[in-house]
Amino acid sequence: MSDSLQHDSINRAFWRYAIPSIVAMLASGLYQVIDGIFVGHYVGAAGLAGINMVIPILCVMIGSGLLIGIGAGTLYSQARGEGDSHRSRDVIRTAMILIVVLGIANAGLLTLIAEPMLALQGAQGQPLQLAHEYLLVLMFGSVLTVASGALPILVRNDDSPNFATGFIAAGAVANIGLDYLFLGPLNMGLKGAAIATLMAQAVTVTLSLWYFASRHSEVQLSKGRWHSQLALNSASLGSSTMVMFGYFAFIMALHNKLFADYGSATHIAAFAIVGYIASLYYFVTEGVANGMQPLASYYYGAKRYRHIAHTLGLALTIAVGLGIVVTGVLNLNPSAVVALFNGSDPLLGQLAEAGIRQHLLALCLDGLLFVASIYFVSIGMAGKAMFVSLGNLLIQVPFLWFLPQIWGIDGIWLSVPLSNVALCSVVVPMLLHSLYQLKQQLPADTALQPTG
Repeated sequence: MSDSLQHDSINRAFWRYAIPSIVAMLASGLYQVIDGIFVGHYVGAAGLAGINMVIPILCVMIGSGLLIGIGAGTLYSQARGEGDSHRSRDVIRTAMILIVVLGIANAGLLTLIAEPMLALQGAQGQPLQLAHEYLLVLMFGSVLTVASGALPILVRNDDSPNFATGFIAAGAVANIGLDYLFLGPLNMGLKGAAIATLMAQAVTVTLSLWYFASRHSEVQLSKGRWHSQLALNSASLGSSTMVMFGYFAFIMALHNKLFADYGSATHIAAFAIVGYIASLYYFVTEGVANGMQPLASYYYGAKRYRHIAHTLGLALTIAVGLGIVVTGVLNLNPSAVVALFNGSDPLLGQLAEAGIRQHLLALCLDGLLFVASIYFVSIGMAGKAMFVSLGNLLIQVPFLWFLPQIWGIDGIWLSVPLSNVALCSVVVPMLLHSLYQLKQQLPADTALQPTG
């Protein structure tokens, strides 16, 4: 059991995990954002449209890594909270094997679904050709993609958030240099962007494996064993995150298809830019939620239920408050942000600015939903976490079906914010009820730690 978590105040413990987690998510997410910046300037609107049609497929691999990282990480933190060192070792060993298995399975799956997925999104012409170039490289490196998502989370849950952040940051820095080299001087297009991404992920994976083989790790992998039940439990707890990424993939693919039907490839490129901009907020929010997860899981294992409530309150306040601020700032001067991804295409800039004002109208609610999902995972309520994730998917489908028929392109942009309002009207009462249940379970002699 970690001495620091036993004696730290709740606020101090939260920020000790949240800050490295936020930096780690930003560094990790910059892989895609940096790709978008270089592709927008060196390849243009066709490249942005092509890479945006690849992202739904890429979400399958990223989601697999987070499924293992969040699921096994939750079990690992709970085992540490309970003081069960044998179970801790077994969780990590099982997670390592799962990474390889799911990485290989993803390569086979993507070989089968890549062509139909691109066709369903209306990909054709140059965007389709560029998307093929990107995908061909990523399929060969699927194990790296899964591992780069899972391993830093496991390092963080080993009470080493700073190491985890450093490993991801190292990969992000490598990605910047490699993107410039392959897309700029070497002029390799989307194929170069994909190679740069895989090489950067290899840096993160190598450093994470070194950590678990070093004296810094609290577990000895040589003594851990594979347990099928731990694998199933990890998959169950992490499944809501996988579903969340499945939701991102489906909704993004559906948006691409609708923009192709109601607009053009330039509309898809504009949607890509809006997605990159929004993702910077998502990365911070995911960092806050992922920083909350080890604490909430540890407190749950240690039976400190009021600590869980306080930690959740901090995460929600940051996620929702930041979303409101970001929305306000973006609406003040959207053209300055769009210019990061747009070389010299006035139509692309105009469409992206309209998308920012409409599509990101309720950005803060995306943060609330993500924190809610991870919170339910953290305390072992996989069913409720799955409800939030599946609900996020299912509720958007009717909005995306009807609104474009009424408002055209504007209806596509507005579908997500309006559906988020509807879903949050259900999820917020779920959170309040969960907190009430935790309060009922709180032992009378358990005092809340100082929060300073």
